[in-house]
Amino acid sequence: MKFAFIIDPIQRLDPCHDTSVAMMEAAQELGHEVWITQLNQLSVIGGKAWALLQPVKLTPIQLQADRWVAADPWFSLADGIGSTSSSGRLTPLEEMDAVFMRTDPPVTTAYLYATYILDYVDPTKTRVINSPKGIRAANEKMYALQFTEAIPTTIVSQDKQVIRQFLEQQGAAVLKPLGGKAGEGILFLDPDDRNFNSLVEISTLQGQLPVMVQTYLPEAKAGDKRIVLLNGEPIGAVNRIPTGKEFRGNMAVGGRVAQTEITERERQICVQLAPTLRQDGLIFVGIDVIGGYLTEVNVTSPTGIREIDRLENTRLGQQVIQWITENSSLVIR
Repeated sequence: MKFAFIIDPIQRLDPCHDTSVAMMEAAQELGHEVWITQLNQLSVIGGKAWALLQPVKLTPIQLQADRWVAADPWFSLADGIGSTSSSGRLTPLEEMDAVFMRTDPPVTTAYLYATYILDYVDPTKTRVINSPKGIRAANEKMYALQFTEAIPTTIVSQDKQVIRQFLEQQGAAVLKPLGGKAGEGILFLDPDDRNFNSLVEISTLQGQLPVMVQTYLPEAKAGDKRIVLLNGEPIGAVNRIPTGKEFRGNMAVGGRVAQTEITERERQICVQLAPTLRQDGLIFVGIDVIGGYLTEVNVTSPTGIREIDRLENTRLGQQVIQWITENSSLVIR
């Protein structure tokens, strides 16, 4: 089979951390062709989505002394090892068996337009993961609000007084920009903080943008769990624990990763989400859970596979690729 991955420039990826690389490696190891492209290399021609595609060959990373180690160089392109040129073969994406939309957030205008281009991939010929319509429908903060039994007490507002009232009711809260990623811009709110007004003004751009505010969950000190779902089913998890004086557990801000288990409560959350995720074409998803409460649903470029594989001695990338190949009959040819 042929797999295309829409990624950030490959030389910027971290092969020891990036889930995109893990899935590309898995596809190659299972005997499939792996091609790469970028957002700015997509087009619509004759009513079909096209891309400048380059074949890539990867040298799989190795586990040494409980850490991943990559070769140097760890990838090569058809037009030269480590080439960063924009050359490639202009190809209808319908020639691929699957297309993975794996450009990292935030969801910019360019990202949004790329999803519109991907709408012109014929779903009877090629599976797009995740569905462009699903990605557009699933803001990674707002999407969780529909699962009211799973989430902590939450509001979304740009109104300073509404946020102040909520904070005083809850005693402490966490403010999240709706378009944030990797923990960026997340703030701990204390009702006694004299900077409250300024924090809200900065986060809402003087009341122009809504933000999410959730009751603070003290269990966050014990970790922010990332659970990876494949077609609505949990396949692995990793706990991200804050370090030092940082209250956020995100790996991008220094959170320490640790082995964990998926609890019965967390499995029930997955059961609640599964029908909606499948309906929206959200095949590969990462949910965040703190103290048994769903806090986010990550659909754009969820990560965590490398960390789970290292801690659990699994190969989740291969599990994802195998699911695609085994369910290719769902794509009518």
